[in-house]
Amino acid sequence: MQRQHTRPPSFGAGLNVTPLIDMVFILLIFFAVNSSFVKETGVEVDRPTAQTAERQDQAGILIAVTKDGEVWIEQQQVDVRVVRGHVERLHAEAPEASALILADKRSETGLVMQVLDQARLAGIARVAVAATEEL
Repeated sequence: MQRQHTRPPSFGAGLNVTPLIDMVFILLIFFAVNSSFVKETGVEVDRPTAQTAERQDQAGILIAVTKDGEVWIEQQQVDVRVVRGHVERLHAEAPEASALILADKRSETGLVMQVLDQARLAGIARVAVAATEEL
């Protein structure tokens, strides 16, 4: 009986991984381009309920008004007097964007109206106040 000597397979000699790496990068680019990112205001609010609440498309500009009288835009607290400047900047970045005011149900109506007015003065045509649909 003769023994034949066999060599273990050499992985570096004949395996080309370049197409595999290219495919991984193509998939990465595909998912990065097609992903949608959720915008948040940076604070939780307890929205009021309404029987006539309608589901709308995602708004580009989110403004939160808390029960303590704080106004939040892009995860930072701002004064109500500078809301217009922030909204104008965001509107310049996305001219087709609408604004959505997330007001706490215990927030002051006057403050919510000031924020609504500032958003309209900034040139936003569509401004809505968020509500939870009543069941």
